[in-house]
Amino acid sequence: MFAIRSLRTGIRQISPFKFQMRKESMFHRGVTFFFKKNLFLTNSITSGVCMALGDLVQQEFEFQTKVLPERYDWGRAGRMFTVGTAMGPLHHYYYEYLDKVLPKANLKTVFLKIACDQAFASPLTLISFFYGMGFLEHKTLQDSTAEIKKKLMYAYTADCMYWPPVQFINFYFLPTHYRVIYINVATMIFNIFLSYMKHYDQRSH
Repeated sequence: MFAIRSLRTGIRQISPFKFQMRKESMFHRGVTFFFKKNLFLTNSITSGVCMALGDLVQQEFEFQTKVLPERYDWGRAGRMFTVGTAMGPLHHYYYEYLDKVLPKANLKTVFLKIACDQAFASPLTLISFFYGMGFLEHKTLQDSTAEIKKKLMYAYTADCMYWPPVQFINFYFLPTHYRVIYINVATMIFNIFLSYMKHYDQRSH
């Protein structure tokens, strides 16, 4: 009887420890699965999700200010998700390549990476966004080009104000495999503005 009680006491003492170990093991398996074995997929999907979430926040603001008659346009959010997911591989390979070419984390290298980001990645991302959205909206190439000429400078100016400090944290502190997920979260915030730029003159449609 004493042995049975001792065994039960031991189980009670060990169980919380085992439970904690199991939780930590599941966490590490999740990190390995999403950020190491399937990083490309993770980066692509989170890029789309964050793009859609940014749009939904903007739609909520438009609904609350009586701009949109209904709370959510799911077709619009779906287009944002599709374009964001398609742009995920661009971000994935860009940051992977940039870290190979400029592997150091000193201030000189960080500022060089930021310069490359603003000179090349940002314009390419914005142009891809407008053309991608135009394609899903069944616009002609000429119509999408006209929209880019109208809106790109405003979007790029905001980009240059927002992204350099965000990218400083990214390049100076974060390891490569966390870069895109961090950027996607930051992009979700920027996408609120980007969604506004994309749709502010299309609200009557």
